[in-house]
Amino acid sequence: MIDRTIQSSMPLVFDAYATVVVPDDGAERELQDRALVEILGEQAGEQPWWLAYLERGPGDDVVFPRAARVAVYEQEGYVLVQAGPSQAASWRARDSRPRRLPDVIFPADRSWLLSTLWDDDWTCIGGPASLIERLLSHPDLEPHARQVSLGEDATPPGHVSI
Repeated sequence: MIDRTIQSSMPLVFDAYATVVVPDDGAERELQDRALVEILGEQAGEQPWWLAYLERGPGDDVVFPRAARVAVYEQEGYVLVQAGPSQAASWRARDSRPRRLPDVIFPADRSWLLSTLWDDDWTCIGGPASLIERLLSHPDLEPHARQVSLGEDATPPGHVSI
C-alpha cells in the first residue's frame, strides 16, 4: 500500500522506525552521513552490507554504471552490491543528491534498513529500538531525526510527500 506511513518506504518487520531529514548544507550533510554510517556499522558488526543505488536519470551516480539493475519497491533501476560501511560512505560523488550514501542500505542479517526514496529529502530507518534511540540522541542527527510510529504520517514536519 502506498501512503504516507513508514510502510511506504520499508517493511513493517522492525521494532522501531525513524526519519532523518537530509540537510541542504553540504558540511552538515557530511557530518550526518558519517554519524549514520558509524552507528549502523556498530550495530551490524563485521557482517557485510548490501548497498543499492537508484538510477533516476542521466547523470545519476549509481557507482557501477554497467551493472545489472534490480527492482526494489517495485521500481527497476537499482544497482545492488555487497560491500561495507567504508564503501557506503565513499563510493558516490561528494555532491550527490539527495545524499552521498546509497539509496538503500541493509546488513546481511537484515536487522535494520536505511531507505531514501527517490523523491524524498529525508531518510527512513527501521531496526531495533536501541538503534533508533542511538540515532535520535546522536548530536549530528538529533536536530533532523524523529521517531515514527506505525500508522503515523512519516513525512517530517515542514516537508511534502508526493
